[in-house]
Amino acid sequence: MILRVRRAGAFALVGSLSLAAPLLGPATFAPFAVVGVLAAAVVDDGPLFELFARPGDREDRTLYGLAGFAFAATGLALLVSFGLPVELFAAAICLLAYGNLAEQAVRTRSDDDLATTVGFTAGAFLAGLGAQLVVTPFANGFVPASAAYLAACGALIAALLRTVLYRRDDPLVMLTAGLVLWLFAGLGVATTPVEIAVAIAVTALLGYVSYALGTASIPGMVTGMLLALVTIVLGGYAWFVLLIAFFAIGGLSSKFRYERKRERGVAEDNEGARGSGNVLGNSAVALLAVIGYAATPEAVALPSALFLFAFVGAVATAMADTLSSEIGGVYDRPRLITTLKPVAPGTDGGVTWQGEVAGLTGALVVALPTWLLFEAVGPFGATAVVLAGVAGMTADSLLGATVENRWLDNQGVNFLATFVGAVVCVSVALAFGLLA
Repeated sequence: MILRVRRAGAFALVGSLSLAAPLLGPATFAPFAVVGVLAAAVVDDGPLFELFARPGDREDRTLYGLAGFAFAATGLALLVSFGLPVELFAAAICLLAYGNLAEQAVRTRSDDDLATTVGFTAGAFLAGLGAQLVVTPFANGFVPASAAYLAACGALIAALLRTVLYRRDDPLVMLTAGLVLWLFAGLGVATTPVEIAVAIAVTALLGYVSYALGTASIPGMVTGMLLALVTIVLGGYAWFVLLIAFFAIGGLSSKFRYERKRERGVAEDNEGARGSGNVLGNSAVALLAVIGYAATPEAVALPSALFLFAFVGAVATAMADTLSSEIGGVYDRPRLITTLKPVAPGTDGGVTWQGEVAGLTGALVVALPTWLLFEAVGPFGATAVVLAGVAGMTADSLLGATVENRWLDNQGVNFLATFVGAVVCVSVALAFGLLA
């Protein structure tokens, strides 16, 4: 175990080379390229090899892990010439390297998955923020208020990928974190450091509560935290209220008469705790809408209200479909939506009238606070939300009856259904003249 900490510490020192980026300028890639060549073709024995070698490296006497890490950093460094801010280049490398170090330090005391994930995320956040604080003054002269937000986003992205990928995929984690941070930084953040600190605290509390209540697995918890943080900062707390309503009500509905649903074969796996695929399938369209809203009007020449209605339409669909499935699944005599013939419980595309009523209620649960929170919505906008939720829920059932488990999995069906809900909501709002 101590050897793992030493190896992670050595990788962190290599990652710290990124802090010299403002001094190296166009040659920022050079130190990492040299390290990569040495790891791949020169160092094959001795103390240095033993320090950096991962278990799979010893068989071929090649430091594949270090080479991959260094060449991924080289690739990010080359992107600096194409506009990637040097502070985000350094942040992406340091948050991964020091996140791994923090995780290994935690493992010396506990192998609990939650503890190691928290350790990685906290270490990555501090390293990502620290890298920006060190590099930015030399590059731009001042540290933006968004530094903590970007560090938190990078840490959560890396933590999520680390829960679903292997350790040998760390180069992919680094590159993904760097590219996503570049995207988020380009959107701009018009909030104060205090507001961002509150957003991070609220997000952390949400993650803990969802895991403690058993409504989310660790990957699902991290995914929900990332979505919540981005929604708060780019959209605002009104947007967050709608998203958290879905997470809370949808998560708790999976616990509704869970034993009954498990006996019938319609229960969520993992005691109803939702994973990252489920969370993303239901929330990806909403996330894209938040990003589109943040990009208007500078980058996207569309009305900002369009993205608001897309967001609430997607959330209403996710809520309606979740309640329809979780509550309708405990009742007998479901019928296939395409033929109305009786089918066995759990059949894709099977619906019950109780589930349809529950779904309509879910759409209303989203529509009413939308009406109250957004002045531009009004009664006609709330009507659009309800229609979108029902349309998206119906699309989910139709897709389940026709293409699910043939060409699409459940997450793909959820994504398409929420997309339908978003399109319907925008279309109805447009018909009502709410996007002018």
